[in-house]
Amino acid sequence: MIRRIASRDNASYKSLAKLASSSRARRENRAALLEGPHLVEAFRASGGTADTVVASESGYAREEVRRLFDSTPAHARVLLTDRLFHSLAQVATPTGILAVVRTPGTHPLPAEPETCLLLEAIQDPGNLGSILRTAVAAGVRQVFLGGGSAFAWSPKVLRAGQGAHFFLTIHEDAPLVALAERFAGTVVTTDPRAARSVFDLDLAAAPVAWIFGAEGGGVSTGLAASANTRVRIPMPGPAESLNLAAAVAVCLFEQVRQRSGRRQSVPALGS
Repeated sequence: MIRRIASRDNASYKSLAKLASSSRARRENRAALLEGPHLVEAFRASGGTADTVVASESGYAREEVRRLFDSTPAHARVLLTDRLFHSLAQVATPTGILAVVRTPGTHPLPAEPETCLLLEAIQDPGNLGSILRTAVAAGVRQVFLGGGSAFAWSPKVLRAGQGAHFFLTIHEDAPLVALAERFAGTVVTTDPRAARSVFDLDLAAAPVAWIFGAEGGGVSTGLAASANTRVRIPMPGPAESLNLAAAVAVCLFEQVRQRSGRRQSVPALGS
C-alpha cells in the first residue's frame, strides 16, 4: 500500500526529516538514506529490503522512478509532495526517489584471512566512498575502518561509493593493529621512502592486508609497525604524492593484474 503525505505534521514525515537532517539520528537508528535511482537500484540488486521507499509526486510520474519505487522490496512505500520531498533531499537537484535502509550491525571478524583493506582515520567522505568503490571493482570483500574514520554510511560516502557498500562487509571501529598482527598473509603499508616498489612485490601468492592511513598524516607509527612489508608507488613526475583513493587503486589493481597473469599461466588439468 502506498501512503501519500502532504503535511509536515505527519509523524512518518517527521521521522524521515529527522533521519535526513541528523547524522546522530541515523547512527542511533542504524539507518542510511539512499538518494537517487543508482543507489536504490544497487541496493535492490543486492537483494536487500528497505525500511521505506520514498518518491516525490513528480518523480513518480517518471517511468524509471516509478519502476524502482514499485519493485524495490520495502516494508513501507511513501509518496510525498514535491515540497516535502525536496526538504529531505541531500543534493541540490533531487532525483525523486530515496530509500531508508538499515545499516549492518557489528560483524564477527573473519576466521580465515583474505585480501582486505585496513583503513586508519580516513576522514574525507569522498575519498572513503571512492576507496570502497575501488575495493569492489578489484574483488575485495572485507574493509576494516579504524577509529577516527568518516561514518561509512553517511550520505556523502554513500554517493561516492555508488552502491559499493552493498557488496562489501564493512567493519567500523575495527582493532587494526590486532588484525594486522594476526593476519596470516602479507601485510603491506605504503611508504614513499621504501626501497621496494609495489610493482616488484609478489601480490599473487598469498592474501594481502593493505594498510592505508589518513589523507594528511598517513599511517600511524603503531599501525605501520605491524606491517611486514613496506612498498612505495613509483612517481617519476614532479607531484609530491598521490590522492589517497588513487594510491589504493594503483595497489589493488596491481594485485588484480598479477593474479590474472598467474591464472592464465597455470596449465589446465590434464594438459
